[in-house]
Amino acid sequence: MRALLLPSKIDPMRKASFPIYADPCGWNVMLPPRTPKPRATGDISVRYAIVGAGFTGVAAARRLAELDPSAEIAVLEGLSVGEGSSGRNSGFANPRDSANGLSPDDVRRAEALNRFTGEGFAWLEKLMAEHGISCDLERTGRITGAATEVGEAKVRGMVEGARKLGVPCDFLDTDGIERRIGTRYYRCAHFTEDGYLLQPAALIRGLADSLPANVRLHEETAVTGLERSGDGWLLRTPEARISARTVILAANPALPSFGYLGDRLVTIYTYAAITEAMSAGDAAHLGAMSNWGLLPGHRLGTTVRRVGKDRLMVRSLYSHGRPLASEEVRAALTSCFHRRYPMLSHVRLEHVWGGTTALTMNGSPWWGKLDDTLYTSAGCNGSGLVKGTVLGKRLAETLARGDRQDDLQQVYGRANWVAPEPFRSIGFHVVSAIQRRKAGAEM
Repeated sequence: MRALLLPSKIDPMRKASFPIYADPCGWNVMLPPRTPKPRATGDISVRYAIVGAGFTGVAAARRLAELDPSAEIAVLEGLSVGEGSSGRNSGFANPRDSANGLSPDDVRRAEALNRFTGEGFAWLEKLMAEHGISCDLERTGRITGAATEVGEAKVRGMVEGARKLGVPCDFLDTDGIERRIGTRYYRCAHFTEDGYLLQPAALIRGLADSLPANVRLHEETAVTGLERSGDGWLLRTPEARISARTVILAANPALPSFGYLGDRLVTIYTYAAITEAMSAGDAAHLGAMSNWGLLPGHRLGTTVRRVGKDRLMVRSLYSHGRPLASEEVRAALTSCFHRRYPMLSHVRLEHVWGGTTALTMNGSPWWGKLDDTLYTSAGCNGSGLVKGTVLGKRLAETLARGDRQDDLQQVYGRANWVAPEPFRSIGFHVVSAIQRRKAGAEM
């Protein structure tokens, strides 16, 4: 899978680089056609400029517009909405999670994180209802499946952690998993009813198309340069110059190309596919649950979810810095699918795509001020749908009202240092090779 990049930073102006994906997002292709908002042209002056119309950028724009309805706000998206990272994720939305450990500190941190997650999810539900956003949101529960001994240890820890938080859950054996999702591939699983699935491209399109009147969304408007201008900033695009007093960079993995957070973020490509529509007989092999999603017991494992009544989505594979070839991705994802459902080995993958995300070494985002009147929220580590929403919302509340966010900073922490190149790439390949061996059948 190929990506074309703009040139890297050239002083004195920061030049952005961003992926242009060779393969369209399957979620977006499956939706009715949508006309993108007009590109930015000419000279534009605004109070706030937001780079990136994903979940973080759209949340920040909406909340700024609510709190400062007289402010002119521009949102600049390099692709069309739905084709970026926000539309390319797996569509899991969780209002709360179990603790990652069993100590009192682990439980307290999980409870604090769940307060933020709950805030973001509740806001999204409110916006869906107010604006009639149809994105197939359904409370399906959430399954975490283990195919290895290491994965089983994680699953059992999740069950115990959930019970410490008072979150109802079930421990499923192989027979229980097969009844629900039709495969005997997994040795055990954790199931909780606190899990939702949705169509991510439909959600981000709906959120972007319902922004308040004082927000101007410009799609297919790549920001190619960013520089100081008086007491604000000048953003350049191929057809426009945008002057802004305050800028929010919500472009996540593209931030290092602006000259920021290159020592905090690692850009990773991940890959997903959706099968062709199956016959009724084939779809019967997907289990008794009409809608379900399974997350892996290892972080490099394979995510699987049912899509509608007759399709399956599979997500796996990671590459650092540059994308894998489309043929390699299709072959690997087909193998992941058919190993779990050998009875469906004749079913092909119809849509295959990749997407970028920004990871951090310690799993914490980088949130807040980068420079005078320049802010960001980045490094959601692959869980940006709800987390990105609440972090974008809170960032807007800080800028518009001066809200202190000590609780947020304390709970989420801050991304720590990442080794520079070439050590970063070497480290990624070494660590990922070790983790792939540990993941084993989880992949």
